[in-house]
Amino acid sequence: MAVAGSAWVPGEPGAPSAVLARRLDAIGTGAYVVDPQGRIIAVNALAERLLDRSAAALLGRDAHDLLHRDSGGRHMPRAQCRMRQAFHAGRPAQAETDYFARGDGSLLPISWLIAPYEAGADETATLVLFHAVDRPVKTGTRADPSAQPLTELERLALLAEATTRLTSTLDAEETLRRLVTLVVPRLAEWAVIDLITERDEVWRAVVVHGEGETLVHHDDLQGPMPPLPEDSPMPLSRALRGVASAVAAPETYQREPDSGIALEQRRLFEATGMHSAAIAPIRSAREVLGALTLGRAGQSQAFTPADLPLIEDIARRAGIALDNARLYQRQRKVAETMQNHLLPQMPRVPGLEMTVRYLPAPNASQVGGDWYDAFRLSDDATALAIGDVVGHDLEAAAGMAQVRNMLRAYAWSQQEPPSRIVERLDEAIMHITDVTMATVILSRVEETADGHWQLSWTNAGHPPPLLISHDGLARYLTDGHGILLGTGLGRRRPDATVLLPPGSTLVLYTDGLIEEPGHTLDEGLDRLRRHAAALAHRPLASFTDQLLRRVRPADNDDDVALLTLRTPARPSTGQAAPTTRP
Repeated sequence: MAVAGSAWVPGEPGAPSAVLARRLDAIGTGAYVVDPQGRIIAVNALAERLLDRSAAALLGRDAHDLLHRDSGGRHMPRAQCRMRQAFHAGRPAQAETDYFARGDGSLLPISWLIAPYEAGADETATLVLFHAVDRPVKTGTRADPSAQPLTELERLALLAEATTRLTSTLDAEETLRRLVTLVVPRLAEWAVIDLITERDEVWRAVVVHGEGETLVHHDDLQGPMPPLPEDSPMPLSRALRGVASAVAAPETYQREPDSGIALEQRRLFEATGMHSAAIAPIRSAREVLGALTLGRAGQSQAFTPADLPLIEDIARRAGIALDNARLYQRQRKVAETMQNHLLPQMPRVPGLEMTVRYLPAPNASQVGGDWYDAFRLSDDATALAIGDVVGHDLEAAAGMAQVRNMLRAYAWSQQEPPSRIVERLDEAIMHITDVTMATVILSRVEETADGHWQLSWTNAGHPPPLLISHDGLARYLTDGHGILLGTGLGRRRPDATVLLPPGSTLVLYTDGLIEEPGHTLDEGLDRLRRHAAALAHRPLASFTDQLLRRVRPADNDDDVALLTLRTPARPSTGQAAPTTRP
């Protein structure tokens, strides 16, 4: 979720401010979020009531200028504002008395706490929690969070940060990293995470020690764990079964171990020097996923049962995030398997080289509507096709498979030009598929009597093929262009024909290769043409890989299909080089 630096209309449904406001509403105190410039980007309903200001009156405004006042109701100089100083320092801070200006002009005595957090990739924001106080009290800050119990405001801030950070990623490894940075060193010097794998094996996934501001990973203490005992009363075993949380000490595991896990826990205490640990289950709504162990060492106070509810709440949020990440990874795996089965084997055509690549959309489910195909026809010509069915999900992939298979059937059975075959396809998909819109290029490649190669094609709304000569002259084949599939207009489609020069390279691609936010399509086409010309001398596999690496936009959120073909350097009917697949 983008927070800082994003552009949106405040209060717009579905905008980041609205999404974040809904999360803030779960906090039992006034709350708002500011971006790195100090502008309010989200506010909850309780803050609106306390400040007597609507969200529309708050969003986009500088929080200091709008709200911060001294005890006399005057605007507070920025250099004297404690909250502003902590904000610029990027550190958590709190004060038990200050004043905000309400919408009706009155002063609101408040107690506040602020905490910076990561709002997304390379983005930061600051959470501000506050509530009204009846009388001024002494200010204070906490130097060592583990040295004394957290205040209720600090607990709320930590849980709010946990909710925001843990639920904003679908990567399991990133979820674990964020979980560790939430609790170390804020709650403990050590964090240990044991996970139950999908094969019901226990794996010690994380052992981290906080040394000042640095997190040190102890790989030697991580790895496979003994089987989970069914009835052990020991704290970690109970937590991994989802029975209960517990406080433990080295003495807990000094007795005769009742299982291999108990023995590993004894070794953990000895290796880390922890004198106190709090252990809580990591569970989702469906199952127990593991256990979180927080350990204190040195002069830190020991955990007590009163600390467990907070740690349980954090572990519960981590369980939800991990479960979502696992479900997402399973979906990606299913989708990836499906895509691998959908991608066709390329034919071996004597005299021609062919290479294909497919890159899924980075933020989709590993499949989409982009596709390529190549197959021999009944008259010994070779059909090349590339297309794009609207969408980036399993439904789009299923539609793509329907379109591709229908095109294969028509091209094989009908001895007709590409234009007529695509006309039949267009008519058919309107009636027997759920595909609403698609583009396609269908072409025939065949050897002429004098040993040259000829390309005939029709283009249904797809980006034009690119032809590069052996000497690096590149041009787009813009002839044969017609409307995309699925319009229902039933227009006749044109054909075009060109002789492929010896040693030339033909590039068929989908729009994910050339489209880039903030840039025109012509700019993308020009980028592809220039890089393809510069790479024309490379072997075809290297040409294709380098073209993808150089041309595909870094912030591309679309899948890419790419098919390249190269003719012999001189007219010939020799054996073709092997075809490579992704």
